[in-house]
Amino acid sequence: MTQEDAFAADLLRGHTDTIVLGVLRRGDRYGFEIYKTIRDAAGGDHEIKEATLYAAYRRLEKDGLVESYWGDETQGGRRKYYRITDAGRAVYRGNVAAWVATRRIIDSLLDVKDASQ
Repeated sequence: MTQEDAFAADLLRGHTDTIVLGVLRRGDRYGFEIYKTIRDAAGGDHEIKEATLYAAYRRLEKDGLVESYWGDETQGGRRKYYRITDAGRAVYRGNVAAWVATRRIIDSLLDVKDASQ
C-alpha cells in the first residue's frame, strides 16, 4: 500500500457512517449487501472492512440514525436489514454539506488546479 493509498483509506474510514447512510438513502439493504455496494462503487480501489461496517451499523442504530429488522427469507439464513431514519437523513445531509465545504477549502489551500506544477 502506497502512502497515498493509506491516506485515502484513512480519509474514507473517517466517513464510514456517512457512506453507509448514503447507501441506505437508496433503499433498505442487508449488511453484506451494503458492503458489496460500497466495494463496487469504489471500483476495487478501496474496500471498507466488514468488521468496520458492522461496528458502524451498531453505532448508527444506537444513535437512532438507522433501524434494523429481520427479513423474511424463505431459503438460507435470515438477513438483518437496515433502513435510514429521518434523523439519519438529516445527519447525512449535514455531513455531506460539511464535506463539500471542507473539500472546497482544502482544494483552495492545496491549489489543486496547479498541482501538476
